[in-house]
Amino acid sequence: MIRGRGAQMRSRNRACGVEEIKARRRQQERDLRKARKEKQLVSKRLPRGLQGDGEEMEIRETLITQEEVLQLYRRIQHGSDDRLAALRSLRQVLQLKKSQQMFVGFENSIHVLIGLFTSNLAVVQLEAAQCLLELSHSDDPSISLVCLPATPYLLTYLSGQSAKFTELCLYILGNLAAENETVRNQLLVQGVIQALAICLQSPHGAVVEAAAYSLSQMLQAKEAGEKIIPAVLEANLTPHLIRLLDVDSEFGMQTAVECAWCLHYIVSSGVNSECMISQGLVCQAVILLIALGRAIESGTTTDGVELLIYPVARCLGNLIASNGTARSKVLVHDGDLLRALSTFVSGFLQSRPFVTRECLWLLNNLTAGDEQFCSTIFCLNLLPAFLQLIPFSGGINTLVLMLLGNIAEMGLECCEKLRQQTDIFPALCTTLRTADPEAVRLALEVLNRILSHCQQACVLFANQGGIAALEVIQYNSNEEIRVRANFLMDRYFADKAV
Repeated sequence: MIRGRGAQMRSRNRACGVEEIKARRRQQERDLRKARKEKQLVSKRLPRGLQGDGEEMEIRETLITQEEVLQLYRRIQHGSDDRLAALRSLRQVLQLKKSQQMFVGFENSIHVLIGLFTSNLAVVQLEAAQCLLELSHSDDPSISLVCLPATPYLLTYLSGQSAKFTELCLYILGNLAAENETVRNQLLVQGVIQALAICLQSPHGAVVEAAAYSLSQMLQAKEAGEKIIPAVLEANLTPHLIRLLDVDSEFGMQTAVECAWCLHYIVSSGVNSECMISQGLVCQAVILLIALGRAIESGTTTDGVELLIYPVARCLGNLIASNGTARSKVLVHDGDLLRALSTFVSGFLQSRPFVTRECLWLLNNLTAGDEQFCSTIFCLNLLPAFLQLIPFSGGINTLVLMLLGNIAEMGLECCEKLRQQTDIFPALCTTLRTADPEAVRLALEVLNRILSHCQQACVLFANQGGIAALEVIQYNSNEEIRVRANFLMDRYFADKAV
């Protein structure tokens, strides 16, 4: 089963202002990351550490009037002595959506701002860039089009000497690319992929993270498979992304998160998976997941590790589903990987259930049609913990039942182990009595596989209340479920029915 890319664009802005503003922005970043990973929404987030010089003004919650925005525009337009102060004030004002729309509505406003952005005064240039960043953070696609004339200058400055300024330009580019295909098309023509390839090799971690972020914005586009991913492969970016899947590197976890999402978008686009496997993606992903699992067990992980586990697990799952070579490479680490996935499944069940679902999905792809992975699950005694997840909703129960079905499909030996080593029948009986039709359907399927391979299981199932559970289902409103229940009753328990 291959999971797709999803429409999950987001943009970053600069944390600034008084402590209250910073706290609000940090909370927004956490919320938007959650939206991106759980709800598959278009989301935007903020970069860290891009602080300007001078005092910051607090954003007013009341609406800024058009006259006030116009006065700021005139102050930066006419080159008054307080232009720098006006730019700083404008940056704050542009954090408000209506103020953004007011500003871009003034004649030549963007061209004036771009003129300051290309100034030979570094402090003016930086403040103008911050204003562009605020505009790029808008969720109004029309504003990204208005900012289009800035893209050639942004790309030019990526080769500058200031790492902080390069980082800032990268976030502006990524934000603009998120909203509009016209912007992405122009960036491709202007050589954005080649520029990002250079930035990914920067010695500055913040620049590498920003470059990976901008690339991920491009790769999420609906036209990525046709236009963007071929350019990424031609520029040989994927080895750099794979190399950065390492939380112990000098660039840190956040960079690894961005690179993991880039690789996921590439893999799920349908690209030739042999290429990605030959570059070491499977081995790197497995080693990373194992390391994260051990870190969680030892209590040495940092906050937000789930944001890395999620895309790496999805990327690996897609490779497993699409290519047998990927599975054979994983087998080298099968026990360690399964332990890590079990740790994630239980460790994030309450706090981050989306991680639990993703790891269960990967376990399904690993065990489907593979006897060695199924046997390893028994050897590591992982099934009792998985059975305890069956009462959970939100897709967790169905993924566990699918996993049980994969194991039962392996034949008599695995079915005997399911019967002897686990409390599978009480768990299945409980599921058969739930109101979740998909869970009931899957439970009946698992039951049929076990009973068909292991006739001795019929007695055990009957003794644990199984017949009563099946008889209740015979009156279920779902026709498919009724048919399946009747089939099991007729085939295995015809002489025991009341």
